[in-house]
Amino acid sequence: MTLDLSGSARTVAVLGAGSWGTTFAKILADAATAAGTPRDIRLWGRRSEVVEQVNSAHRNDQYLKDVPLPASITASTDVATVLDGADLVVLAVPAQSLRPQLRQWRELIAPDAIVVSLMKGLELGTDARMSQVISEELGLPAERIAVVSGPNLAMEIAREEPTASVVACTESAAAGWLARSCTAPYFRPYTTSDVVGVEIGGIVKNVIALAVGICEGKQMGDNTKASVITRGLAETSRLALALGGEAKTMAGLAGLGDLVATCSSSLSRNHTAGRLLGQGLTLEEVGQKMTQTAEGIKSGQAVHELAGKLGVEMPITAAVVAVLAGKLSVDQLGPVLLSRELKPEGDY
Repeated sequence: MTLDLSGSARTVAVLGAGSWGTTFAKILADAATAAGTPRDIRLWGRRSEVVEQVNSAHRNDQYLKDVPLPASITASTDVATVLDGADLVVLAVPAQSLRPQLRQWRELIAPDAIVVSLMKGLELGTDARMSQVISEELGLPAERIAVVSGPNLAMEIAREEPTASVVACTESAAAGWLARSCTAPYFRPYTTSDVVGVEIGGIVKNVIALAVGICEGKQMGDNTKASVITRGLAETSRLALALGGEAKTMAGLAGLGDLVATCSSSLSRNHTAGRLLGQGLTLEEVGQKMTQTAEGIKSGQAVHELAGKLGVEMPITAAVVAVLAGKLSVDQLGPVLLSRELKPEGDY
């Protein structure tokens, strides 16, 4: 690896101008300002009107209404321009579109760049985590692929409300380099080598948030939601451990922290989608009402399939997938979960 990992990123490409991609670009810009380090930050977006507003008004009102963006962030619809010479490449596109997009972009990415995933999803058909898709399509070793996850609701961070997160990479020097690059006055990253645990925590919590949202849409109380969150953490932990993740990750920011934030907040897309389903809307109607992707709807089936392959019991996930497939009504969700066999709580 020829990249100097003693400092921080100098030229950054953020691919994806949605709420989290734009917010992370802001974090990187504010981190550079706080450190007194010059940094070129380029944002790629598909929509010309979004790109134009970022460049002319330093805003992205489509996704972050009334949030001013640093003038150091420039945007373009030309991905080659954005990627040119970038030592840090941040991927913030919908999980199911990542593989075909990487095939178009791989020749444009600098040979020694660190590539970071902000995405929280499993690929349908392969059940691959996003770091695995990146490795396969770009041919990168694990030490050049990182993941950022945690209780990171984009709008709250964009408003500069204090937040902690996790940077995961198998190479500790690369994790530290990225952490230094995104340490802003309101954003505090921790590091870990447990890429698997961090990714699984971010993936499964979206499915559990759908379940909690459904409960809220059905006007169930806090006891019900707390029960689903707690047992949802047990499901997440079982899957993570089966894949080689670490238990301590599940008790941290990328596990419990992300789960609580996503299941509790009206800013969560998956929580919102579940609530709408619980109120009686069809899956198609939910899609029409929401402007951004609820990854749990797409990844739920992949999580369910992966659990089946590994022999991991995930009843909440199975029930949510059945609801999404039209095999179970939202009215049946609670009774199905409560009808499971009696056993000690600790028997995960």
